[in-house]
Amino acid sequence: MSLALDPAAQDLLFREAHTVRTFTDEPVTEEQMQAIYDLVKFGPTAYNQTPLRVVLVRSPEARERLVPLMSDANKPKTAAAPLVAIFAADNEFHEELPQLLPALPAAKDMFYSERPVRERSAGMNSALQAAYFIVGIRAAGLAAGPMTGFDHAGVQKEFLDDDHTPLMIVNIGKPGDDAWRPRAPRLAFEEVVTTV
Repeated sequence: MSLALDPAAQDLLFREAHTVRTFTDEPVTEEQMQAIYDLVKFGPTAYNQTPLRVVLVRSPEARERLVPLMSDANKPKTAAAPLVAIFAADNEFHEELPQLLPALPAAKDMFYSERPVRERSAGMNSALQAAYFIVGIRAAGLAAGPMTGFDHAGVQKEFLDDDHTPLMIVNIGKPGDDAWRPRAPRLAFEEVVTTV
């Protein structure tokens, strides 16, 4: 069975897309990021909570604050990427629910009145949105280098607040020289999917 999506788009978004280690110095514009967001904002989340928050690290001063918080292997990549994004979960996302879920304005208090419940939901749904965002970056003809190797408490203190939990740092740009490692293996369908 063939997919509805054009094979070239399938390659761009999935088969030929890799995590990138090096980038050219071509800048990533605000317009590109706006176009990516305008595409990926329609991805589903539970009760339309959309808890992902993104901090774009553009200024040299902000980059100088971020790079020391990265693991040693990630410091050079983060220092050289044209654009770096901090993806975080907003643990107070429920404050936006009356606007985001007008059909059920009581959801804010019915389901998310307790902080631990919000944190679990925000973590899961932000990670889902982060995945959409990475596919959106690829759809824009750019590449992404998502990383979880960083000082999470340090990034939270330096760039966020107690209501936001950092999920990952994503380097964004056009692939540079020697940008990819060889493709790693994947599990077969029957190793992942069980029919009952």
